[in-house]
Amino acid sequence: MSYDDSNIFAKILRKEIPCNKIYEDDFVLSFHDINPQKKIHALVIPKGKYVDLDDFSSNATSEEIVGLIKGINIVAKKLCISTEVGKGYRALTNISDDGGQEVPHLHFHLFGGEKIGKMVE
Repeated sequence: MSYDDSNIFAKILRKEIPCNKIYEDDFVLSFHDINPQKKIHALVIPKGKYVDLDDFSSNATSEEIVGLIKGINIVAKKLCISTEVGKGYRALTNISDDGGQEVPHLHFHLFGGEKIGKMVE
């Protein structure tokens, strides 16, 4: 899978498509999923053009990596699902076809607000 500038997250980053924004800084954008799978379902995406976690791990700067991890934590706190202010959450990213990735832009799903259940069925 290669990076496609016409993917929906690239369009959201360019503000061509609106989103229900939760948080934004120099490294990440977070917004509510338009088709939530759990009571709370947010997405956190890096602002750089990375296809998946493998691409990001290999090519992102240290600053971008720290920015993404901290961004996920900030969003979890804002949504009151982090262990500091809530009962916990699941952070999930899919990688390539076998991993179930549908959009060729690295993104993390944050699920919370209820018991999430088994990891894989």
